[in-house]
Amino acid sequence: MIKLKTIFITGGAGFIGSTLIGRLVENNKIIAFDNLARNSLKEKTFRSHPNLHFIEGNILDYDLLARSMNGAEIVVHCAAIAGIDTVIKSPVSTMRVNMIGSANVLEAASHLTHCERVVCFSTSEVFGQQAFHSSELDGAQIGKVGEARWTYAVSKLAEEHLAIAYYQEKGLPVVILRPFNIYGPGQVGEGALRTFIQRAIKNELIEIHGDGTQIRAWCYIDDMIDSALLCMTHPKAIGESFNIGNQ
Repeated sequence: MIKLKTIFITGGAGFIGSTLIGRLVENNKIIAFDNLARNSLKEKTFRSHPNLHFIEGNILDYDLLARSMNGAEIVVHCAAIAGIDTVIKSPVSTMRVNMIGSANVLEAASHLTHCERVVCFSTSEVFGQQAFHSSELDGAQIGKVGEARWTYAVSKLAEEHLAIAYYQEKGLPVVILRPFNIYGPGQVGEGALRTFIQRAIKNELIEIHGDGTQIRAWCYIDDMIDSALLCMTHPKAIGESFNIGNQ
């Protein structure tokens, strides 16, 4: 169990970030950094917990990010632009936030006085459309240039390479997680299972895009958080990448 740590979480108001806070806030000081593009935190019972300090900000703002991170011992980088509709609508913002923003997080973390762990969230999208029984050692599968949907996968893959570079060159204790379509209570934004469930409750038509041959694994939020907590503490996790929820 993680106790008495100062933990900085980007995207702390998001679905995964806010759920992670719920598991940590009783025994640790939590600094949640988020621009509130999506806000799952507002629905949480612990949103006003005395151990939780919220800072509204954008990871593209390096100076604010670095000041806000000061004193952290563990950094969890959840913030990103995700969701196929959002990505297709704003490919430039997707690339800037996911690449430059992640670079800012890693650089700020590298200047911390005492950094025990930096956990970066990537995505199963780096394995392409047919992510079936993918292992951590499988190569990335990226679509052709010009297809907006691939800007998300490319930007997260760039984050992975940069994170490992910080580990290899500067000794930053990074761990990379690749979530496979996380779902569960408190989910905000886009997500196929969330949409399917909401439509089913309303007895509405459930629509699948494409020809239906896509293969995806799904991971329940509690399992995702268990994995994240393990990667925040396990001594052999540093410098490694882990698929979370792959079947």
